[in-house]
Amino acid sequence: MVQKYNSPVRVYKYPFELVMAAYEKRFPTCKMIPVFLGSDIMNEFRSEDGAEHVVERRCRLNVEAPYLLKKIVGVDHVIFIQKNTLNRRNRTLTIEANNESFSSRIIINENCHYSVHTENPMWTCFEQDASLDIKHFFGFESTVEKIAMKQYTQNIKKGKEVIEYYINELLSQGITHIPPWNDPKLKAATVEDAPSQDSGLRSRSDSVSSQHSQHSQASLILGATAATIHRGSISSPDSEVTEVRVPPVEPRGKLDDDYIQRFLGALTPVEESQLIRLRQWLQKTHKGKIPKDAHILRFLRARDFNVEKAREMLVHSLAWRKLHNIDRLLDTYEIPPVIKKYYPGGWHYCDKEDRPLYILRMGQMDVKGLMKSVGEEAILRHVLYVNEEGLRRAAHATSKRGHPVSACTCIVDLDGLSMRHVWRPGVRALLRIIEIVEANYPETMGRLLIVRAPRVFPVLWTLVSPFIDENTRKKFMIYGGNDYQSAGGLVEFIDSQYIPDFLGGDCFCDVPDGGLVPKSLYQEELVDKSPDEPPLSVDSLYHTAHVVKDYPHEKLIQVPQKGCVITWDFDILKGDVTFTVFRCRASRSTDPIHQHHVSSATGGIGSVQYIDKSMVVGVDISIMEPPHICRDGDSVQGTHVTSQAGSYILQWKYFDSAKASFDFPLTSHKSKVMYYTELLPSEAFRGSMSSLQSCQSGFSSLSIGTNHSSQSGASSCPSRRNHLLTIPFQIRR
Repeated sequence: MVQKYNSPVRVYKYPFELVMAAYEKRFPTCKMIPVFLGSDIMNEFRSEDGAEHVVERRCRLNVEAPYLLKKIVGVDHVIFIQKNTLNRRNRTLTIEANNESFSSRIIINENCHYSVHTENPMWTCFEQDASLDIKHFFGFESTVEKIAMKQYTQNIKKGKEVIEYYINELLSQGITHIPPWNDPKLKAATVEDAPSQDSGLRSRSDSVSSQHSQHSQASLILGATAATIHRGSISSPDSEVTEVRVPPVEPRGKLDDDYIQRFLGALTPVEESQLIRLRQWLQKTHKGKIPKDAHILRFLRARDFNVEKAREMLVHSLAWRKLHNIDRLLDTYEIPPVIKKYYPGGWHYCDKEDRPLYILRMGQMDVKGLMKSVGEEAILRHVLYVNEEGLRRAAHATSKRGHPVSACTCIVDLDGLSMRHVWRPGVRALLRIIEIVEANYPETMGRLLIVRAPRVFPVLWTLVSPFIDENTRKKFMIYGGNDYQSAGGLVEFIDSQYIPDFLGGDCFCDVPDGGLVPKSLYQEELVDKSPDEPPLSVDSLYHTAHVVKDYPHEKLIQVPQKGCVITWDFDILKGDVTFTVFRCRASRSTDPIHQHHVSSATGGIGSVQYIDKSMVVGVDISIMEPPHICRDGDSVQGTHVTSQAGSYILQWKYFDSAKASFDFPLTSHKSKVMYYTELLPSEAFRGSMSSLQSCQSGFSSLSIGTNHSSQSGASSCPSRRNHLLTIPFQIRR
């Protein structure tokens, strides 16, 4: 399997020419870079005006590996082929490297790029990506990969030290400014004599492209350092280069290290790489709707930075949010009066790490009374509202405090808990709530402090703990009796001035006291509610269908006149499908010819068909949009401008991506699609595809502040967006 590594953009707050001059000073030898043993020039090209310099070298690098491994493979160093392209005109340096040694067993590719910062020409950016494919290495594949990761992590820190050292040395010599390259012809016409310092530095800079990154191609595997240099933070009182301190903002495209440190926190190089990989995948498949980076990072942490597992979890969560209009919950939700008075939970200042603090007096909660007064769905929606509010408060704290705040702290007071709380429908509702929160709000719990746990608590804990993620359980602190008042109790996590009065503190807490809900508030239709009813049966624009092999799912749309526009927005929740748009030559009845039902145990609806197998393409039906393969996790939006009135059919058909040689009867041949379609009248088309608007598809609040280009395309409708209608069919892959 190919391992890929992407580094965030490293920003040097110095001009490109000064950074290049710092590189020069490390050659021909550098005691800080001992892994480079030497090189031979294979090819070299230099343009007449001196703007371009291309060097291809064969480099020898030391192998930082165990002695036994060196003896087995029979080498003390390895050979890499490296191509450096320095373009002084465009102020860029590109490095491409690959291994020559063991190329039949290991394939290593590395690309580095230095360029001028897009928003500040006085800064320099560095980008790097690398890939490692170990096909076979004498049975030491795992060892080689571990060595690679260890060296990769060490070299980033080492590279930063190198660039800082040499920039400081340049500044101490009074070299604070190096003019950019100028066309010699233009220069001769305008300047008679060039500064001697400039000419001296420029003559040395010719060696940069041939030497400065000879070590970079092995930085991932063998410990080279210079190619992974990070942003320096050096300043000099005599420097002419003004270092402007600009607070980092959420990036429009690529991540930079300042932003990561400020908004996401300290990440290892591997964690940074996994975040960038998942973010890039989402940019391809969910354009205009990707979440904020902090949200993506939570899902990666929940799956131990396994990109594939995190991707699957995140994609299903994004579809869940869309299905239940979760992105609009904070703006539309109104707390029911019964919950406002009898639900004993609320926000209360913050903990010592500036995380928002939520207090739940569960022992004072009348679970049965709440469920019979407002129902399970209302309680669930309130819990989701609290979680959404927690995300908003954490984001606000991040902006206000100056450091990342990604989670919340919760105090659960169990004083008053008894067997009446272990009511079967209530426990069932609690388990369902835990399941939904675990799947859609991972890593949002910084600490859970359970205080005044009574003897009945182990019974409840035995029931719910198996449904709580192991990483979340590690954040639980349980205090029995008055232990929470000791030195190792609440004061360890919360400032004493914020400890609530009902827990022995001096801070007034206005969280509702809870208590028994009067039976006069019970609603008859909720008293004998079936336990099998879904917990979140909210109205949604989206429909969910299972697409089974040999049973496509079809949506019939009757178009009244030419020029109407059919729009679609769907997500592939499971499996792969093909999507096709047909037009029937003859008018079709709204009654389907076949309906394939799915058992309630699997959820969703089955497939509905309007096209009979006897229909012939070109005779009975015409293909208006050819079949497009849509993969698991894709989010697809598109339109079709109808050329004439009639019956149009959107078809989702199961696609067997595995193409297995044998078809086993017990194999699951099922895909799952969540879709929404809309027919816009011809009057809505005002001459361009971008003029079409729909106020039904909400723009995800999770992506506000991350994808700026998407925000600029928002429609005038509150919390809405324009459909992406720049092409008739657009698949987000």
